Amino acid sequence: MIVWLNGAFSAGKTSTARELTGLMPESHLYDPEIVGGGLRHLLPPGRLAEVDDYQDLPIWRRLVADTAAALLAEVGGVLVVPMTLLRQEYRDEIFGTLAARRIPVRHILLACDETILRKRIDGRVEDPADPVRSEAVRQWARDHVDAYQEALTWLSDDAFVVDTGRLTPREAAEHVARAVRDGSAGPCQIVETPEPKAETLAAGVLLFDEHDRVLLVDPTYKPGWEFPGGIVEPGEAPARAGMREVAEEIGIELPHVPKLLVVDWEPPRPPGFGGLRFLFDGGRLTEAEARRLLLPGAELRGWRFVTEDEASALLPPVRHRRLRWALRARERGCPLNLEAGVPVG
Repeated sequence: MIVWLNGAFSAGKTSTARELTGLMPESHLYDPEIVGGGLRHLLPPGRLAEVDDYQDLPIWRRLVADTAAALLAEVGGVLVVPMTLLRQEYRDEIFGTLAARRIPVRHILLACDETILRKRIDGRVEDPADPVRSEAVRQWARDHVDAYQEALTWLSDDAFVVDTGRLTPREAAEHVARAVRDGSAGPCQIVETPEPKAETLAAGVLLFDEHDRVLLVDPTYKPGWEFPGGIVEPGEAPARAGMREVAEEIGIELPHVPKLLVVDWEPPRPPGFGGLRFLFDGGRLTEAEARRLLLPGAELRGWRFVTEDEASALLPPVRHRRLRWALRARERGCPLNLEAGVPVG
């Protein structure tokens, strides 16, 4: 099990985490800051210069989850992880990877009033022998207060909140330990999707509204928006798999087998295995049908109809290229064969 202590920079996560390891039997402290420090020795300077924050590096997010899984396999028990996660898509990626490995996460938000938070930041001393470095750390924390306030819109719903405004780190740790023990801070509700071990077949279905906007859904277990759909089971026809996934994900029973728009061969890009990706035309939903959309809370958090241009800001590039060609195929009435998102033949 993982107890993930989230919150603003300088919210007292590390000091609370140290206290918590003394209160929870067989618990161990795992600070992902170590991963960031290690990347300074692993990545070329030019790659590091491309980002302002280690969290923006895909390798950081993967190593954080991989290291947590490896630590649990080595020492067992509970990992206490003090780490700020303010971007929901990064939470999705890391927690989704852990869920795929059947590792439950208790997500705890250590919250406090902004006035108290800024006072704590001003009083923080990172290195008594290096006042310049200490001030740089304080300024980093100040610069991220607004981002923390914005993230509260999703953090407050996603995590178990402990108000630490009037608590010492020991008292905050006691609150967290009690919430974990009595189940108040239950496992994060996220779908457990096993990571593929070979090439996969996946089927997505494009559904449109009365203005020809396409339906996208927002998964809780991976970054970026998606089309309704999923993995084709052994012995299952791809189009039928798309119909099944649409019914399971959003509660819509398609009356007819959807027409093929594109088949896209996604090449393996380690650690991914790639495979074939099908997109089908599920037709147009009326306004009344769209109002009946249902979402499984552990798997999808939202849906929306978007234009092709709007989709570019929500979909990862590979999915957006696939959508673009699927829409062209729909206009022409002729399916397309793609390789890595590019038509061939």
